[in-house]
Amino acid sequence: MSPKDKKVLVTGADGFIGSHLVEALLEANYKVRAFVCYNSFNSWGWLDTFPKEKLKKIEIFTGDVRDPNGVKNSMQDVDMVFHLAALIGIPFSYHSPDCYVDTNIKGTLNILQAARKLKTSRVLVTSTSEVYGTAKYVPIDEKHPLCGQSPYSATKIAADKIAESFFRSFSLPVTIVRPFNTYGPRQSARAVIPTIICQLLNGANKIKLGSIFPTRDYNYVKDVCKAYISIANSPKTIGEEINIATAKEISIGDLAKNLIKKINPKAKIVCDKTRIRPKQSEVERLLGSNKKIYNLTGWKPGYSLDEGLDETIGWFKSTPTLKSYKSDIYNV
Repeated sequence: MSPKDKKVLVTGADGFIGSHLVEALLEANYKVRAFVCYNSFNSWGWLDTFPKEKLKKIEIFTGDVRDPNGVKNSMQDVDMVFHLAALIGIPFSYHSPDCYVDTNIKGTLNILQAARKLKTSRVLVTSTSEVYGTAKYVPIDEKHPLCGQSPYSATKIAADKIAESFFRSFSLPVTIVRPFNTYGPRQSARAVIPTIICQLLNGANKIKLGSIFPTRDYNYVKDVCKAYISIANSPKTIGEEINIATAKEISIGDLAKNLIKKINPKAKIVCDKTRIRPKQSEVERLLGSNKKIYNLTGWKPGYSLDEGLDETIGWFKSTPTLKSYKSDIYNV
């Protein structure tokens, strides 16, 4: 079956990675149904910024992944599901864990239940590198132990395990897709790269950050979308957990220095204690292995960190929504 004959559903299509994935799927000639979160503003999130010609190619479905009936309706006549809808952001999960359980665990269960009833051909469930916790060894491969160091990561572990159980119990064609830290245009203000860029572009000379010592493996969003499609197109990936990683790491401090150099070399980093996470909750090191995805699909990252950061800075400079990122406050 060629891409033009496949209808795919993207949940979380109104968000950062989801909106980019919708674009990538359209470019690959898939028929795309975009599941966006219902709201009284009738907002389709980042899809609202698409040109009219592109929007005409997308079938929009408004609903809530916490609702089994709506989820099942959204999946009618769909060949493949890319499940990205989730509550993200670790700090917010500290004081609102119930929301994460309802969205991340129950929402994923709803997708799996519907896929089983509808006999959906492929289901890709989005995980996160946060499920590994602080690295016990590097590079982190898919056999690394899981550790719930925040309510957010705990709910993602639970969702992963439920997905795995549906593969083992019912032979549901599930793949768990595990991106390490994704960045790029449209990323939310609660993430560190937009936090730094927006402070710099709004003229701040003191860049407020929490801990600058943790390391992360940063993946440019366009590379991540290509990885999703590569995984979806390979029958070898069914029933597998698969990292999307560059196999390179950088500390938050060095990342900030890099961005400062690119935007405003006079700026300095200052510690904002409100941004520091509880000691046992902070994931100190994430460095992923990409051997498995390369062996199964041939995917490898196309962007260097510098290239991705330059494109991201360029987008923030040109977007009229910069002020809405509220760089003067801590976005959890």
